[in-house]
Amino acid sequence: MNILEAMEIKKITQYRLAVQSGVPHATLSDIINGKTRIEKCSGETLYKLSNSLGVTIEDLISDSIERAAMERSWEHGLPEYLQNDLDAYKQGVKEKSSLLDCLWGELYGSINCAEINEGSITHEHAQYLRDKYL
Repeated sequence: MNILEAMEIKKITQYRLAVQSGVPHATLSDIINGKTRIEKCSGETLYKLSNSLGVTIEDLISDSIERAAMERSWEHGLPEYLQNDLDAYKQGVKEKSSLLDCLWGELYGSINCAEINEGSITHEHAQYLRDKYL
C-alpha cells in the first residue's frame, strides 16, 4: 500500500494528515509527489505518518521498496549491446564526456532496437530506461 491508498482508506486529506501527524506539509507533499522517496524518510516521519494513518511502517514503504527493486532489475540482464550502451552513457555522464550527445544517441537507438526490432524488452521497460536516462 502506498501513502495515497492509506489516505484514501482513512478518508483523510493531505492537509489533515500533515496537521494530525505533525509532518510538515511541504515534506508530505514531496513524499506524495515523488520528490522524496518514502523509504528515505526518517524513522520519526515514518512513525508519525503510519500512526496517523493507522497502518504499519512496513505497509507504508512496501510498495516503494518493491518498485525500487524492480527498477534496479530493469538496468541489468539487458541485451549485450544495450547494456554496453547504457554503461557507456552512465560513464559519459559521470565523466562529463564531450561525446555525451553521441552516447545519448547510441543509447536511444539501442533501447528502440531492443523494444521494437527484437522485442527483448517490453514497452514499459523501454519507457523506464528512456525516462531515467534520456
